[in-house]
Amino acid sequence: MISAKLPFDPTYGYTLESLLQIGCPDEPDDFAEFWESRYRRALSVVPDPELSRATEDHPEFDVYDVRYRSTGDFVIGGWLLKPKHGPIRRGLVVGHGYGGRDAPDFHLSVGEAAMLFPCFRGLSLSRDPRLPQNPARHVLHGIERCESYVLGGCVEDLWLAVSALLSVFPQIEGRIGYLGISFGGGIGALALPWEPRVRIAHLNVPTFGHHPLRLALPTLGSGEAVRRYERRHGHVLETLRYYDAACAARRIRIPVHVAAALSDPFVAPPGQFAIYNALPGPKRLFVLQAGHSDYPERTEQERELLEELGCFFESL
Repeated sequence: MISAKLPFDPTYGYTLESLLQIGCPDEPDDFAEFWESRYRRALSVVPDPELSRATEDHPEFDVYDVRYRSTGDFVIGGWLLKPKHGPIRRGLVVGHGYGGRDAPDFHLSVGEAAMLFPCFRGLSLSRDPRLPQNPARHVLHGIERCESYVLGGCVEDLWLAVSALLSVFPQIEGRIGYLGISFGGGIGALALPWEPRVRIAHLNVPTFGHHPLRLALPTLGSGEAVRRYERRHGHVLETLRYYDAACAARRIRIPVHVAAALSDPFVAPPGQFAIYNALPGPKRLFVLQAGHSDYPERTEQERELLEELGCFFESL
């Protein structure tokens, strides 16, 4: 296991039982107002998606390169998969990890679904000279103020991905789901409480849960850059309190499927489980033996998870 090579225990001493007892930190009094006002402003942007046929050929999907407008005059790039056969009855927006994305995922098994794979601002196909590409620098951009923190813009990119998908396929209204892993899982948890157009979601090893705990736990991921920043400058929680995915999760009412890991050197498991525990609505937990690392059962667990997700999203 990877824990033998690390200077810390990637379980952080937690068992499944203790992980399921993790609560939620306090939030600012204007937490909901902060996000609701951002949602209203974001939806005033017309995404005006542009599609061009990609050179890649696939037996099941027509593949398109896509670009759409987001807030702050950012242009978001990504891919759109359209089934070659049969009607389109549902849509999925699929977020990525902090490593970015260099291609769409073809292995997701959800029938009659158009799938949009946006790259969040500053990353992969959405590179921009105003933002750093390195995750350790990206996660700190604008962190001095809650209004300027880059994660808020990434949440808005997700909301506008929904707008873009609906503008191309208006028939999927009321049948949109979201999937996000790691960085994309945390962004999804922050976005979903305010987004009524998404009706079902999956969060895989989601980050940004329970920031006070995250600042106390060493990792190999983007959270370590935030920990170092806090040690140098202090006061980082004044911003992070508005970006706690566990606090946001308390307001998510739609069905949510969560894959959370017992061991993870990049996204500490207590933060992942804080998000799951906070969900008040219908929810399902898939327990991974480890996240962001190889382990003997990984292939089998990934197969089981994909099977579950296929059934889960067919309910859309």
